[in-house]
Amino acid sequence: MSENHLIHMSEGKSDLGKVEISPEVIEIITGLAASEVEGIAMLRGNFASGVAERLGRKSAHGKGVKVDLVNDGVKLDVYVITNYGVSIPEVCHKVQENIVQTLKNMTAIQVLTVDIHVVGVHFETRNEQEATKKN
Repeated sequence: MSENHLIHMSEGKSDLGKVEISPEVIEIITGLAASEVEGIAMLRGNFASGVAERLGRKSAHGKGVKVDLVNDGVKLDVYVITNYGVSIPEVCHKVQENIVQTLKNMTAIQVLTVDIHVVGVHFETRNEQEATKKN
């Protein structure tokens, strides 16, 4: 899109100035929207994003999200770990819908694709089961 990798919002009839959204903001919004869906245990980033997060250079909320800026919108890749026992196709479809709706409401950015990559299944451990039984 541009040399500095910012998303320029369409300028309306206002002469107040321009609005630019960083891809990192899109990553954070996407990560939060994905993790809101029941059945998602967590998002999973790669080794490089894990190192950057530990060094304080990247937010944990954007972990597991790749944003690809193209001329007419954004393409998203989201890497998730689902909970054991859920319908993976249903959960992933809900994640896609929630991401598109959230980005549309918050940024008005055109989302071209939301590719969900299920990279693992989270099994509940005995300690987690006992904690839920006590509550």
